[in-house]
Amino acid sequence: MLSVEEATRRVAATIRPLPPEFLALPLAAGRILREDLHADRDFPPFNRVAMDGIAVRFAAFETGLTEFRIERTQFAGQVPTPLLDPHAATEIMTGAMLPEGTDTVIRYEDLTFRTDEATGHRFATVQALPPQAGHNVHPRAADRHQGDLLLPAGTHLGAAELAVAATIGATTVAVTRLPRVAVVSTGDELVPIAERPLPHQIRRSNALMLQAAAEQAGAITQTFHFNDDVAVLQESLPALLAEFDAVILSGGVSKGKADFLPEVLRELGVEQIFHEVQQRPGKPFWFGEKPGGAVVFALPGNPVSTFVNFYRYARPWLLGVQQSTTSFETGSIPAVLATEVSFRPKLTHFLLVRLEYSSSGQLLAHPERAGGSGDLASLLTSNAFLELPPEQELFPAGTILPAWRFRCGAVLATKAV
Repeated sequence: MLSVEEATRRVAATIRPLPPEFLALPLAAGRILREDLHADRDFPPFNRVAMDGIAVRFAAFETGLTEFRIERTQFAGQVPTPLLDPHAATEIMTGAMLPEGTDTVIRYEDLTFRTDEATGHRFATVQALPPQAGHNVHPRAADRHQGDLLLPAGTHLGAAELAVAATIGATTVAVTRLPRVAVVSTGDELVPIAERPLPHQIRRSNALMLQAAAEQAGAITQTFHFNDDVAVLQESLPALLAEFDAVILSGGVSKGKADFLPEVLRELGVEQIFHEVQQRPGKPFWFGEKPGGAVVFALPGNPVSTFVNFYRYARPWLLGVQQSTTSFETGSIPAVLATEVSFRPKLTHFLLVRLEYSSSGQLLAHPERAGGSGDLASLLTSNAFLELPPEQELFPAGTILPAWRFRCGAVLATKAV
């Protein structure tokens, strides 16, 4: 039986980046970039006006001039006209290109205006002198230079990244293809969720749980259900092993007389990488890989076991094949145990907790009551699980342990502690 650390290492060893595909930029939100994107011109590409006001030549102030005749008005997007008269100004708007002959912008808040009734000319008087030339001007290339690397391969494309890509004209980008995942529930006792189960039956909740979790990790999923029948498994699984990047199964992997999956998977050419991990819940976890085909996560059927194993092993794998940095190395965060906990068996214990911040900013982990690996409802009040190492039995309050979050907005509440 493997340690959690060794099981993690063996799962991680099967991570190979999925091939890239090319998408129109608006369709690439949330995907992982597979090419370097460079600036096609300077950022900003010209001396950009940063305030609404007037553009003047700073040297005019050194002669004592504080009133300027408005020669013309220029808006953002207009071709600038040079200002030839050093005693004049261009009324100018934010985002416009600074016209030649000017180097400073005075904002409206620091100006008063008058109109000469005889000539109709407008004049602006500067009430607060600028500290230096270039005031309220965003200089060309102040942010980035043409050719600078803006978005390296491996970047997660969020809203800001898409905006930068649009700015450099990246209409189509290379991104990682999404992983294709088959979610398979097994067991004669399972019925569709729309049916009313008989007293000896339960609904297929694990499949929906795994499907939702896999899709949140970026996967494209399809669900299947097979009864505990060797012939059915032998007939149905080969297509899934060939067509999908990963097959995630729930149930049928323990030592019961109807737990046929490990044997059938080996018969179908899936190389067993391990079976059983020194952990609770989820010890019967089976993992393997079909050469040239899918990776197989065969998870125990108890819902909390299924859930914890997915977030501890399968989710980091799905993120890893997309070349996301959020994988095994960065999947957990340190949290402070809020109350004392003891766990006697020499197993890694995944303890359901509720994370919240204390008034001092500590991320506290409050253990939640759970009725064992079959207590699906215990997941409703938890948002993470702590990983307790097998080397010790008593974990005092204040112990810092890795926490694996499984709920968006990982902190449920904030309380003074």
